[in-house]
Amino acid sequence: MKFTASTADLLKALTTVSGAVPSKSTLPILECVLLEQSGESLRISATDLEISIVKDLPVQFESNGTSKDTRVAVPAKRFLDTLRALPEIPIEFSSDAEFAVTLKTDQGVYKMVGHDGADYPSIPELEDGITIVTPGAVLRRAIQKTSFAVSKDALRPAMMGIYFQIQESRGRAVATDGHRLVKLTMTEMTSKENIDFIVPEKAMNLAGKIVTNEDCTITIETGYIGMDFGGARVLARKIDEAYPNYEAVIPIENDRKLTVNRLSMLAAVKRVGLYSSSMTNQVRLSLQPDQVEIHAEDLERSSEAHETVLAEYEGEEMVIGFNSVYLTEVLSNIDTDDVVFEFSSPNRAGVVTPATQDKGEQILMLIMPVMLNTYA
Repeated sequence: MKFTASTADLLKALTTVSGAVPSKSTLPILECVLLEQSGESLRISATDLEISIVKDLPVQFESNGTSKDTRVAVPAKRFLDTLRALPEIPIEFSSDAEFAVTLKTDQGVYKMVGHDGADYPSIPELEDGITIVTPGAVLRRAIQKTSFAVSKDALRPAMMGIYFQIQESRGRAVATDGHRLVKLTMTEMTSKENIDFIVPEKAMNLAGKIVTNEDCTITIETGYIGMDFGGARVLARKIDEAYPNYEAVIPIENDRKLTVNRLSMLAAVKRVGLYSSSMTNQVRLSLQPDQVEIHAEDLERSSEAHETVLAEYEGEEMVIGFNSVYLTEVLSNIDTDDVVFEFSSPNRAGVVTPATQDKGEQILMLIMPVMLNTYA
């Protein structure tokens, strides 16, 4: 195989697929990227056997005595590091029959040992599944607004991904780790057939780095999901588990309502949270008619803090505790100036929503309370 390309274009394409390259693997060839000719484009692929990324890059191919269908696996890290160290100039790539790789520029020559691409694991081809076309911006927002709440607990594999429920009238993306929950409903993500699936968080985060504002195509097959973004594609194994009944934990009758400036509340929680216990990160919210008092105390370090934030509160006065880290993440992932908290009791989850919803979507977040310490 022999072709010429811009170092900048080649670096961008390699960076796109490198997210699927494992840093260490029992199969050394997985630490490579696969290069092959696809029409007039160079197809670059990477996989860790769970997630695969494929990128097509137009290049100028030449013949150097090897057949056009030659596939070569190139060590990803060395290839990337070389391109990062070069300025934006043309670079000539060539590999011989023994899969020795040579990179040549006007400034120098760089050689490395490649591998037979025939030994590289095959990348799934999804052709017969259910297809959904959705704006890239909608998918990106679904990823951005839900990924922070995905569980890291391997004992609950269903919660280690983003759960999609897509119907003819709307789509829904849900994530929860048992402490926080996000439910994002979008009218622009629809399907002719009702379909539910769970995509691993890593695959969605990699897709979030690639997706553009153009329409993207999502293909769902048994065991796999593919997301096409023009010249790039992310493929992943679905999480084949039943997602928990998240609707059951969302309180419906909430007679206490707190409306507060989001940035003021966020800043206060961050500051006061610095004085909370490193074990629990607990902050206590005292809800009063025109304000909310935020308290934290660390008995082990004999430190405490409190702040008062102006707010509008309707309902019986109440004291409720939250993990300051979780509360900070929830507030950070809402976009509006004002945020609304709804509560029913100190031992039930708080419902958090923006004061005004964006057109075409409804976002609801949930945060579970923590047992209050007995300090005054």
